[in-house]
Amino acid sequence: MAVGQGFAEGLRRIGAWLGPLAVLMVLLCAGVAPLLGGSADGLDRLAGGAGGTTVRLVGRLLEDPRPFRTVVPAPGAPSAETATPKAPSLVAHGSAASASATPSPPPAAGCRALFDAGRGRTELVFRPCPQLRAGWRLEVGGQLRRPRSAPHPFLAGPAERLARQGIHSEMRVDDLRVMERPASPIADLRRRIADRFVAAAGPEVGGLLAALVLGSAVVTLPDALTTDFRIAGLSHALAASGFHLTVLLGTVLAVARSWPSLARLPLAVGAIVLFLLLAGPQPSVVRAVISGALALLAREAGRRGRPLGLLALTVVVMLLARPLWWADLGFQLSVAATAGLLVSAPALERWLAGPTPGRGRRLVAVAVAVPLSASLWTLPLQLLQFGVVPLYALPANLAADPLLTPLTLGAMAMAVVALVAPPLLAPLAWLLAWPSRLLLLVAHGMAALPMAQWQTGRPEPLLVLLLSLGLLGLLVPPLAQRWRHPALLVLLAAVVLHGAALRADQLLLVHQGSSDLLMVRHAGRAALVASRSDGWSCHQARRLAQGLGVEKFDWLLLLDGVPPPDPLCWSRQAGLTLANGEAGIPLAAGQRLASEGLAVEALSLDSQALMLSLGPRRWLLLPDRQAYRSWRSGLETGEPGQPGGTLGRPAAVWLGFQPHGPDRRLLLAQQAAPVWISGPAPGSAALPRGWHATGPSGSLATAGG
Repeated sequence: MAVGQGFAEGLRRIGAWLGPLAVLMVLLCAGVAPLLGGSADGLDRLAGGAGGTTVRLVGRLLEDPRPFRTVVPAPGAPSAETATPKAPSLVAHGSAASASATPSPPPAAGCRALFDAGRGRTELVFRPCPQLRAGWRLEVGGQLRRPRSAPHPFLAGPAERLARQGIHSEMRVDDLRVMERPASPIADLRRRIADRFVAAAGPEVGGLLAALVLGSAVVTLPDALTTDFRIAGLSHALAASGFHLTVLLGTVLAVARSWPSLARLPLAVGAIVLFLLLAGPQPSVVRAVISGALALLAREAGRRGRPLGLLALTVVVMLLARPLWWADLGFQLSVAATAGLLVSAPALERWLAGPTPGRGRRLVAVAVAVPLSASLWTLPLQLLQFGVVPLYALPANLAADPLLTPLTLGAMAMAVVALVAPPLLAPLAWLLAWPSRLLLLVAHGMAALPMAQWQTGRPEPLLVLLLSLGLLGLLVPPLAQRWRHPALLVLLAAVVLHGAALRADQLLLVHQGSSDLLMVRHAGRAALVASRSDGWSCHQARRLAQGLGVEKFDWLLLLDGVPPPDPLCWSRQAGLTLANGEAGIPLAAGQRLASEGLAVEALSLDSQALMLSLGPRRWLLLPDRQAYRSWRSGLETGEPGQPGGTLGRPAAVWLGFQPHGPDRRLLLAQQAAPVWISGPAPGSAALPRGWHATGPSGSLATAGG
């Protein structure tokens, strides 16, 4: 008997460790899988290198084409958003010039969709966007090539986005032929529901209600709505997830509480299947469905389920079926938030409620513990991926939670009405419009508050690991009992190290196509010099600032020969934005644009030769050959204050063009190092020591970054 009990105890202990070990192994395999490439994408063998090749493919669309607004310039070519020359302009943040125009989103430049051609998958890029649907069989012709990689880790490019799905090629479609239009009843059902919601309640309220049923991945929402929900920390309300399934399943089980099990179980299973059909097989939805189904079976079997065990089993099953789901950010956030609710929310609730809580305090403790635990568990992912923290996420969730449950139930009722009794949709939409507007008011109001989105910058992965370990030591009750103080020290170390990195002197050059961004940072302050003023460059600058933790640049200098087509895009990012002046030169000779520790000074009357000061160091900026010739002429005259005088002898040089042999010899004679070159290294010979080139798409940074 004792032997049998010991054997059973041993099996129990092995089982306790088997789940976490299996999760760890699957996660490691899933993390490595996207790096291997090619296994899920046979088309990349046809690309013939980065240059691509012209092919014709036959296959099926895997999704409806998704419009995109950002016009990405081809490598080495001007941006498609470049405006025609206009009058010179000086744009200052907060001035009448910056407030004179109302920003409006640019029209869709095209669309993209995943395509299965039998031997592999690729992404199709259409310009303009045709009217196509998921499931249609197409014959397409065009340029098949490898997607562009991001020039900097903070600027995720198509290659990184597609690699997370196991795809390593894209095709710019020149012509297409629709070969078959098979029926797609589920997709048509989703579109019909979304269209009727919008028609009954308008694009904002109707889109919000549709997202509560179908998820934002299925519904096209206004840009301002999704942006404000993200800034307010309410994105989870728009994404189909476990919350929406819990509301639906809880309502169904409450209604059928007195029914026999043989009737109650099919009804609950039907609700789960309906949720999956409407929201689609997104990773976060599949996780919620599997977890909900397992919990339902355990409940109906009369056994007490172990939520953490169910979550671990769900993760293992999903990643064994689709390892690349581990790279999906929605899946990662869903798993982390669910683990936080299961592990930390009960302990946080007890701590907030105190030893002898009253009814009111207990309700407040529950309301605070749920969003706080989910936010803390997803914080490392938030910082690693975005470098921002929604500062008012907790009060926003406290204000939104009383509205979300009735709105979700009402939206699900609207979906049924939209299908079976469309004339009754308008009265129901009118009834739900008031709480919907309250929820929108919460999101828009929180997003409009000062510092609503705290730009902390994206920490190094090692610091994120330290942050995660420190949080685990505080948020997991068994660990907190023994390791609370070491965990606090680990957290403090991560914060101090990241703060020191943000305050370090740094010069960063990002080059892509014909666009260059030079970001300088000193003692926590930052400034930017941009070679182009188009909307795409402004978008890249904004993403770079967010990743670097720059709330606003002290000043911003645009070297483009034409004024920015959207001045507000630039002016919102800086205290002062200086665009082109007379003769296309923003600064006249001898003029300076400066803030504490950061300055740029014009060196020439007839070029854009500049001297950039970064603390005690100075960089000579020569964005084109005209600037280089002006600087070389100053070297010959040697006059003080001219490019070749005192101001013209820097410690380092940036060249926005490829230097020829005589140019290289002249720069070597000046003993300037380092020398940074935008674009590929010139010629086949190796670069001199201290010289670096970005390549066609890449970045360079000083040691401080």
